Amino acid sequence: MEESAGRVTVVTGGSRGIGAATAVRLARAGHDVAIGYVRDGEAAERVAERVREAGRRAVALRVDVSAEAEVDHLFEAAAERLGPVTGLVNNAAVTGLLGPFAETDPAAMRRVVEVNLVGALLCARRAAREMSTRYGGPGGALVNVSSAAATLGSPGEYVHYAATKAAVDAMTVGLAKELGPDGVRVNSVQPGTTLTEMHATMGDPDRPWRVADRVPLRRPGRPEEIAHAIAWLLSPEASYTNGAVLRVAGGL
Repeated sequence: MEESAGRVTVVTGGSRGIGAATAVRLARAGHDVAIGYVRDGEAAERVAERVREAGRRAVALRVDVSAEAEVDHLFEAAAERLGPVTGLVNNAAVTGLLGPFAETDPAAMRRVVEVNLVGALLCARRAAREMSTRYGGPGGALVNVSSAAATLGSPGEYVHYAATKAAVDAMTVGLAKELGPDGVRVNSVQPGTTLTEMHATMGDPDRPWRVADRVPLRRPGRPEEIAHAIAWLLSPEASYTNGAVLRVAGGL
């Protein structure tokens, strides 16, 4: 892959899983990386150190993406410490516990919407203002991390989560059309079941292997496999790719 020299990319939810793998993969492609995290600062700093080991600059910054002021601080600090922001990986997300929709706590539903949808919108809005040539920015690229759940619906598990990811894909298409003329490409990646800590947080740490027989490749994905797709969409090699929703789900 062609290197992306001089790029500064914000990765939300970057302390673990797909976000952590993406931060390291981007560093290897020439990006300096601002790693957003909400709780585990030590884990985020470990990811930042891996970015530095790859020869790039990194900063770990705490952010609740559902809070506008914190999103603003994330981008301001990233620009101050690394330079003008040219990329965003909108990865921060929560699911709540697995279970039937009718038994899902409304408070959990609201939090999922606030983080996965409102948070993605707030980050995309700030990224647009940083990168868009309309606002004096250098242009850039944005990748939303969606989910195969956006089209599968995830019945009996987390319909509310699937609904937010479908909304993220709709946002991707709309923003690609709106921001493309201003030098900002917007795409989405839909991971399938992936080996991350999220399954334990949902209450079923063995889920990736328990549902593997649903996947044509008969295995869960690895975070690095999703990171490769994200890195490509941010790279110069994807310079004519805009508004795409790329499925990386083993054929699911």
